Amino acid sequence: MTDLLSASGDAADADVDVLVVGVFSGEDAPVLPESLAGVDAEFGGRLAGQLAALGNTGAAASLTRLPAPEGLHAALVYAVGLGDADDLDDETLRRAAGTAVRAAFGKGSVAIAFEGDPEATATGAILGAYRFEGFKTEGGGDAAPESIAVYGAGEDAVAKARVLGESIALVKDWVSAPANLLRPPTFAIEIEQAAVAAGLEVEILDAEALSAGGYGGVLAVGGGSSAPPRLVRLSYRPEGARKHIALVGKGITFDSGGYSIKPAAGMWEMKYDMAGAAAVVGATIAAARLGLAVNVTCTVALAENLVSGTAFRPSDVLTIRNGMTVEILNTDAEGRLVLADALSRAVEDGPDAVYDVATLTGGQLIALGRRTMGLMGTDAETERLRRIGDATGEHGWPMPFPDDLVKLMESSIADVSQCAQGLKRDGHMIQGGIFLSKFVPEEIPWAHLDIAGPADSDSAHGYTAKGATAVPVRTLVALLEEHAGE
Repeated sequence: MTDLLSASGDAADADVDVLVVGVFSGEDAPVLPESLAGVDAEFGGRLAGQLAALGNTGAAASLTRLPAPEGLHAALVYAVGLGDADDLDDETLRRAAGTAVRAAFGKGSVAIAFEGDPEATATGAILGAYRFEGFKTEGGGDAAPESIAVYGAGEDAVAKARVLGESIALVKDWVSAPANLLRPPTFAIEIEQAAVAAGLEVEILDAEALSAGGYGGVLAVGGGSSAPPRLVRLSYRPEGARKHIALVGKGITFDSGGYSIKPAAGMWEMKYDMAGAAAVVGATIAAARLGLAVNVTCTVALAENLVSGTAFRPSDVLTIRNGMTVEILNTDAEGRLVLADALSRAVEDGPDAVYDVATLTGGQLIALGRRTMGLMGTDAETERLRRIGDATGEHGWPMPFPDDLVKLMESSIADVSQCAQGLKRDGHMIQGGIFLSKFVPEEIPWAHLDIAGPADSDSAHGYTAKGATAVPVRTLVALLEEHAGE
């Protein structure tokens, strides 16, 4: 992985392949901050004019490549627009740094000199340096820079950005892995190895233990596969922690839809259906490595939803871990069933708050698009996540639980229907949240994050490469930091 470093002194002295400088927007030409006076001097005081002549006036995320003058040690200078200086925020810095680093693939070393919070710059840079290596036998294109130095970033800021970057890279690698190489037993082992390396305690329940424990949802969803399901629990218990947070994730390693089978078009994307589980595991590992003063229990349900003679069917009635019965109407609404079991187990520990993450519904994508999470649950927690998500750049939007949709989830033969009677699509995303609410006691603060769209990106932008995004790892880590401080 790319080495992230701190840097100090004058950026004009950077001995790197690419020197990245941040410039602000101006009326006719970009505005250079005073910290770039040394760099500008090597351009004969004409850097802003040269950029303007090339069409760069400092607009956010604009990027211009220039050959470095002889007086600089760098080979190339990349000028990245930061927009209006008065509007500069952390997300602008993250996106600008990520844009520059992605443009520097194939270059050995990079140094970044931006105004603003250097931690945000460092985070954007390390995120931009990620690339899924894949399985090509003859190379996969230009490599990420070997090192990135960030001016003004102290060791603490660099260390935090490095932890976030490594945890997010782990999540992206898992989500991007082909489904035949990451089936539930294999995924459980990989989670265990990563968690033990971070000092976490690990418990893995196999199919026999799930049966003994009454995990009817996980067993039903995974019953059609030759790779049996697993439930994995990670425990982080730092000394002096006062709060206990439960994280829960959906880990469907491949979702064919079962007997309610999906159309072939786009089914290949269903290897991403374990992105929620990967994200909560990644956030828990990051919390442990950062030493956050908050107890965390992470519960992920892993299953493969396939078709066979042992697969569950529409019309089945399942019994979840907490004893509640569920009428099945659609085997392609399987994620809420494994989450019901995982939530039921998580609340048994008496946590102060519960947060579950899942690529749960296509309705999220229709309602909110590819870059905005659907947030459901208790008002205080959905608003907290909206606020934190705005700060991290992982945006979310709170959704209501209207009475008419709640009524649609009633069943005449079981305690609750898995989805709306008659398979009505009304408020499809919200139906999932209403179902999950049945498995969290009202007195426990809770939020459900539907990341069906944000879990992967169909194009590269800012610090985000095409493919898995690892949303909402950074939001969850910031959430745990906030709980640690309360």
